[in-house]
Amino acid sequence: MKVTYRQATEKDLADIYNIELACFLRPWTYASLQNDICSNEWALYIVAEADGCIAGYCGMHTMFDEGHIMNVAVMPRFRRRGIGKGLIEAVFCMTALDCYTLEVRITNLDAVSLYKRLGFEILGKRPKYYGDEDALIMWKGKTAP
Repeated sequence: MKVTYRQATEKDLADIYNIELACFLRPWTYASLQNDICSNEWALYIVAEADGCIAGYCGMHTMFDEGHIMNVAVMPRFRRRGIGKGLIEAVFCMTALDCYTLEVRITNLDAVSLYKRLGFEILGKRPKYYGDEDALIMWKGKTAP
């Protein structure tokens, strides 16, 4: 399976939204995704194309010299093939910022393991960040607190 990574465009919105619905308990709205992809100059969204379709995406906001990874999602049928890792690495290549941060559900052990392999460290916890669950705060880069 060949996977390619590229910046998302407005044409990818429906696919990104479908991935959002399939992957998250509290998905972002279509309007929020549309605003980020089409209007937010500080947002970067990357899609992974595999087998002729959008298999996953990653969204990031830039704040000063820091990238805040908002979402990483891969359709269930494409998981465990390195697509999530490839999405994050594509963000690193396209932005080359000093540091990156993200929050992840404390119970999402697969994601925590992936982020650790990519150089992120756990630096704290946000109680009830997801409403029903705490989030780990993870950080990668030279300016980590």
